Amino acid sequence: MKLSNSTFALTLLTSLILFSGCGNSTTKKAEEPILKDIRLPKGFSIDIYAEGVENARSMVMGDKGTLFVGSRGAGKVHAIVDTDNDYKADKVYVIAEGMNMPNGVAFRNGSLYVAEVNKVWRYDNIEDNLANPPQKVLVSDDFPSDTHHGWKYIAFGPDDKLYVPVGAPCNICDEQTKDPRYASITRMNPDGSEHEVYAHGIRNTVGFTWHPQTQELWFTDNGRDRLGDDLPPDELNRAPVKDMNFGYPYCHGGDIRDPDFGDQHDCSEFTPPVQKLGPHVASLGVKFYTGNMFPASYKGQILIAEHGSWNRTTPIGYRVTMVTLNGNNAVSYEPLAEGWLKNGNAWGRPVDILQLKDGSILVSDDFANVIYRITYTGK
Repeated sequence: MKLSNSTFALTLLTSLILFSGCGNSTTKKAEEPILKDIRLPKGFSIDIYAEGVENARSMVMGDKGTLFVGSRGAGKVHAIVDTDNDYKADKVYVIAEGMNMPNGVAFRNGSLYVAEVNKVWRYDNIEDNLANPPQKVLVSDDFPSDTHHGWKYIAFGPDDKLYVPVGAPCNICDEQTKDPRYASITRMNPDGSEHEVYAHGIRNTVGFTWHPQTQELWFTDNGRDRLGDDLPPDELNRAPVKDMNFGYPYCHGGDIRDPDFGDQHDCSEFTPPVQKLGPHVASLGVKFYTGNMFPASYKGQILIAEHGSWNRTTPIGYRVTMVTLNGNNAVSYEPLAEGWLKNGNAWGRPVDILQLKDGSILVSDDFANVIYRITYTGK
């Protein structure tokens, strides 16, 4: 049975009533428009791919077309199936629950990898057993147990290693001097062996990807709080080689010395961002657009899901943006889709981006509990 727009509206209203914290969000009136609020460039449209996906966060596609979605507060992992290939979900399974912030999901050789705060698990042959998931297999428990920035985005790189970040366990601190895994992106073999730090000085990344031609790692990073509404910016960074350092906690945005730790290092010692993003926009999921559906000018450019500010006087973010590149240099940073923030109140919060085979993109929303699909027809 197809998922109805009326069911979506009821689910959304319920989630808004139950939601607390994170930005200046308040309960929406049921009669207010939802998708009609979203502003897109001419020729683009947005629809609901799946609804009722509680606290929908990071996404990955299985080999057989199953969309797996992690969560943070819900403690669940969902599996979404479109059996008739009409780009509408036909079934949403809960394949795991009661987990500790299972935000990150990755897929390799028929197995689903799920990251909790301090563990990574594997579910083998999962797409053939969605209704009766197999027992999970421990891949690694070699991570700190701090819940502050403890939720993780995970993905397999071109080197067939699993990349797993470890956020700073604080707003601003230098815990990485005690344990180099803090404020980093780590990587390990699929079986959990040879765990090492790949990149340093990263406060909290909840999204990274690899350039489709150069295979270089690019990632977003969330800037620190309590420096005012407009400082520091979030960041889009590029890490082509191991052991680069991006400045946290000493330097932010490439040129802003931290008032607490900035006297220990000069900003020139660190790698600056490719693009300074909006301050406190909570930039999360990031992907290069490689499809053929969107206009040619979009191909090879970077799409970013901005979850939205939670403590800024005037909320910002709550949108999907695009960074246009010339080689490895950013030449523009502008919205692709916005409107989840209306009159200072948010009714949705984009988290992650995933491109489908037809060139359309999915966007998860952990506030409205849905997955959107953005398409281009040129009409």
